[in-house]
Amino acid sequence: MTAVVSTSPPSIASLEAPRLAHYLAVGLIAGAIIALQISVMRVFAAGSWSHFGSLVVSLAMLGFSLSSVVIFAGKDWFDRHWQGAATSALLLIGPLAVGSNLVAQTVPFNAIFLVSDPEQKWRLLANFLLYLLPFLAGAFFLGIVFLKSRTAFGRVYFADLTGSGLAGLVVLVSMYLFAPETIIVVPLLLWAAGSILWFLAFGAWKSVVAGVVVAALSIAGYLMLPGLLGIPDIAVSQYKGVAYARNFPDGKRIYRNVSPFGDLQVYASSYMHFAPGLSDNAAFGMPEVPANTYVGMYRDGDGPEGIMRNLALAEQVYFRYLPMHYPYVIKAKPKTFVVQFGGGISTQAALNAGSTSVTVAESNPMTLRAFRDPVLKDVTGDILAEPRLKVIDYDGRLFLANTTERYDVIDLSLADSVGLSNPGGFAISEKYAYTHEAMLSYMHALANGGVLSVTLWNKEEPPKSVLKLYSTIAEAARTFDPKGAANDIFAVSSYLSTTTVLFKRGGFTETEIKTLRDYTKSMSWEEVYYPGMPYDGSTEQKVLDDYRASIFGSGEDATLTQPAADATAPAASADCDPTAPADPTLDACANGGNAEPDVLPATALQRMAWHALLTGGWEKLASDYVFDARALSNDQPYFAAYVKVADLPRTLDRLDLFQDDWGYLLIWATLGIACITAASLVLLPVIFGWRIVFSRSRGKLGTILYFACLGLGYIMVEVGLISRFTVALANPTVSASVLISSMLVFSGLGSLFAERIFDRARTLLPVLLLAICVLLLAYGFYLSPVLDRIGAYPYAVRLLLCFLLVSPPAFLMGMPMATAMTWLARLGKEHLFVWAWGINGCFSVIGSAAVPIVATSFGLSAVLQWAAIAYLIAIPAFFAVLLPSRAPSIRLVMA
Repeated sequence: MTAVVSTSPPSIASLEAPRLAHYLAVGLIAGAIIALQISVMRVFAAGSWSHFGSLVVSLAMLGFSLSSVVIFAGKDWFDRHWQGAATSALLLIGPLAVGSNLVAQTVPFNAIFLVSDPEQKWRLLANFLLYLLPFLAGAFFLGIVFLKSRTAFGRVYFADLTGSGLAGLVVLVSMYLFAPETIIVVPLLLWAAGSILWFLAFGAWKSVVAGVVVAALSIAGYLMLPGLLGIPDIAVSQYKGVAYARNFPDGKRIYRNVSPFGDLQVYASSYMHFAPGLSDNAAFGMPEVPANTYVGMYRDGDGPEGIMRNLALAEQVYFRYLPMHYPYVIKAKPKTFVVQFGGGISTQAALNAGSTSVTVAESNPMTLRAFRDPVLKDVTGDILAEPRLKVIDYDGRLFLANTTERYDVIDLSLADSVGLSNPGGFAISEKYAYTHEAMLSYMHALANGGVLSVTLWNKEEPPKSVLKLYSTIAEAARTFDPKGAANDIFAVSSYLSTTTVLFKRGGFTETEIKTLRDYTKSMSWEEVYYPGMPYDGSTEQKVLDDYRASIFGSGEDATLTQPAADATAPAASADCDPTAPADPTLDACANGGNAEPDVLPATALQRMAWHALLTGGWEKLASDYVFDARALSNDQPYFAAYVKVADLPRTLDRLDLFQDDWGYLLIWATLGIACITAASLVLLPVIFGWRIVFSRSRGKLGTILYFACLGLGYIMVEVGLISRFTVALANPTVSASVLISSMLVFSGLGSLFAERIFDRARTLLPVLLLAICVLLLAYGFYLSPVLDRIGAYPYAVRLLLCFLLVSPPAFLMGMPMATAMTWLARLGKEHLFVWAWGINGCFSVIGSAAVPIVATSFGLSAVLQWAAIAYLIAIPAFFAVLLPSRAPSIRLVMA
């Protein structure tokens, strides 16, 4: 007999000892999957709304869970045919990414009608399932690799995490080069490189050729097929602002720039009118309203933010009819600070009002770049070159919190353009410029007698956003001036248009109050509050009850179609006829027969709110009101989640009444679906009949709990910190890219370092989990002021500091998963090895869906606290992972 010894190490075939090329290939493929997730978010941001992209990412995590169940059920088959299965899955990633994106553009959905049109739900489901396919293929590939490299799991996991993290930075940089309609080229290139390297590592030259051909066809198809088939690159919702601009007969795009800060486009059209809160009296008080006053600026298709052209001297009276003119009615030649430049209207209003100097902040560098472009310089008369103007290139809120300068006027007017009028636009969006802490910073930066002016859209009926704004400003005013807050406020509103709140440091004088009231009357706006305003609360409860009945009543007991009684008006005249038909704008009976205009319920409610906020009783009023009106804080910076948690079950039979809060309702639905799906995937192995196998493995429930805690805790930290880091980085896309990259890179390093503690895991890992818990609690309490400080540095420094700031917990959080998976492999718990990975993915989906709910209900610090609790629970659960199997995993072969 002749013994034949193979010169090819068997460990390579089984991936138990991978080579460097294998690690690099895994890193590139994992990076391609992360890059595809971010790219899909960009596609959704440009075509519909970005948080649907976030839901697709959640489905991607479900793909990992589903693949683990399938691999678990067919483990023996995958053990025998792993190379063919991995090759097939790898080659399918690119074609599925191209095909799913292409087909998804043929089934666009309209998010605005998501709750009222059943077809939209099916269209949304179709989009999710289509985008799930490439993630599912990628998950199968990585799952098979993990299965076949069990003893080297820590290093493969390091390659997976590090590759994913670095790819996040690659995508971030690529956003300067690729528009949303071509951004998927980036993950395709990463996938192509990873596939070819993978096949080269095995010397599979036929597979290399196949990989090159499939990659070339996929990239060419992605770039060429939409044009050949007449399918749009991105199907933009007809209700996105930019869709209107494109449909104007003479609509023309005059500027475009793409970057991580968004796809910024400017359109011009004679049909474009943008009059933010313009008084109706402008039509009577001006000889002629300026024509073609604006061009529209759109960010990822949302907008417009009006950019006003340089008005002729005779036309500049126009500014007097805008609500941002209010502070200049009583402040002559002020030193002014504009918190957010935006489209520049507030800046132009400040300059027109005679400000001696205007300091303006703009955190988006692409906005400033656009205004320095020759096209927009021609439109605005080169406003940034105005000698009185000084530009701060970061968040105005952070500048004011750290400056020693004092200003006569600080303006925060319509900082979010159409912002609060976008349905569901604040479901997952943080608005730090409007928080209690921000308002205090503005107040402290006022000179003695200085005025803070805040103008916000008031387009909701029943009122929602404006009540949150009022409670925030009132809370800050009481903190800043506990004894005189009631004398510091002047507030007005225009129904379904805007509301403006003035805060004066030191309080308003009687002369100033009269001047402001006269100006309000000349503009036909509604007085909501002024010092000394008379108030009669006799109709207060009726207004509250009517608003609740209009939402949750039968429809027969609400009287909101009638104007509310004016709480400031005298008693009714005996001469009036209370049985006469009510005029919706004129009720003589309610005004003592003086034929004074009555107030609408929305205005009455706002007056009630200010009275309660400044004189007492706000807690009861807020409790009785149908929607949540809590103040914004840095911990809960959301103009969202208006529906109170206790009322959620009552919304199910009247979802059409909650069109403007569909985003919040959707995240609750997502959490429910995630929980059901996760439970199903956890239980599927039992259904497949694996109970016999598990009966031989001790510590099953503890192992499930351990990996569930890791999945839940890790994703909650990741998603929660993305929201936090927006404070310093001023853009959610940049924040997500930097945070995800940092988390994954340092977690990858942690998984690699974990090799040093494998043998002492029983002693060291509980200590490490406790350290993670303590760190997360500390970050929850102290991260906000640190990020405020970082936000004042140059942007490149901010990026570096934020990248490093997350490293301590991320490094430690990379060790528990690698350590436990290695021990499962050492103990021979092979089926549990695959299942554990799936459980981790399932609870990652639950965690990502739970974060916005926890954040809006309890605060962003609570997200980190919940994550800390998850890691704390994992400590005792870890000892179940270390339990040996009840019976040795030895297979006897009978001769």
